[in-house]
Amino acid sequence: MAAPQQDKPRISLTATLVRRLRDDIESGRYAAGEKLPTEPEMIRQHGVSRTVVREAIAALRADGLVESRHGVGVFVLQAQPAPSGLDLLTQVSDKISDIIEELELRAGVEIEAAGLAAQRSSPAQEAEIQACVDAFAADMEAGRATDEADFAFHMAVARATNNARFEAFLAHLGRRTIPRVKFRSALGGVDPLPNRDHELNAEHARVADAIFARDAEAARDAMRQHLVGGMERYRAITRSPRAARAKPGDS
Repeated sequence: MAAPQQDKPRISLTATLVRRLRDDIESGRYAAGEKLPTEPEMIRQHGVSRTVVREAIAALRADGLVESRHGVGVFVLQAQPAPSGLDLLTQVSDKISDIIEELELRAGVEIEAAGLAAQRSSPAQEAEIQACVDAFAADMEAGRATDEADFAFHMAVARATNNARFEAFLAHLGRRTIPRVKFRSALGGVDPLPNRDHELNAEHARVADAIFARDAEAARDAMRQHLVGGMERYRAITRSPRAARAKPGDS
């Protein structure tokens, strides 16, 4: 029971910083197009660690409030009202059962997206998908977090459907739909499964190869194995005695 208590302060600091920055953006203190303070400035202003700042920026980016421009900084985006009917899908949940249900919905959308991408993708979109596979591999080999590259790959596949609603749906859900991100939030910042970056990279490559081969059924099957297989591994956590002790109401 001691470990969750140790994680709690960092999570609270991140949530507090997200709320402060969100309030500053929504109140107009930081206008659309304006650059946010640099990472060192935020550390000094808010008295938090670099990790807290980066997690807060990642959360704001996932919600479509800011964008990172490589080598330049983080900039505020023009506010876009989200459809109220989908608010339930972007609410932060600490229940494993809720997260699994969200992943089931996501799988239903993305499996078909992979099939449509195989039928409709342009050469430029295929190049983007391959670039995302390569970026994931580069982050993995460098020992960097692969969450952003993971989400970018799924967004690239959604764009390759040439049906804007697939991309809009995933963009609305944001990076938190990546299982590792959702479960780290639900389980106190700790991923309950061992690192699987090599397996994930291979699964992405199989989806990409099927799309490039114009094999819609193979693309759907590869995406199904990628998403449903991961879901089953996380679902097994709810049946473990350790998970039951940590989250007695979540199974």
